[in-house]
Amino acid sequence: MTDMLKLLLDAELQGEAKVRAADQERARMVQHALDDARAREAGFETGLAQLKQPYLQQAEARAEQAITDLTREYGERQQLLRKQAAQREAAAAEAALALLLGQPMDDA
Repeated sequence: MTDMLKLLLDAELQGEAKVRAADQERARMVQHALDDARAREAGFETGLAQLKQPYLQQAEARAEQAITDLTREYGERQQLLRKQAAQREAAAAEAALALLLGQPMDDA
């Protein structure tokens, strides 16, 4: 009977050792899976940034081109308005002078 109890005790100890080993293996596998998931997530974020970069560069280039075009157009418009203002200022000065001198004004 003592041998039987000894065998049962040994079997129980071996079973507990196997359970501990399985728990440790499970914890190692879970940690490995978490580490792998974190690494893949970081890789995904890096890849996502790399995917976005050409589109951001293209959008920035388009914005810069639009700014250049608008600046040129507004510069041209400003020159035209200044020219028209100078012409009208000269015409107004002539009309004022003619009025002061009592001369008839041209309607042109």
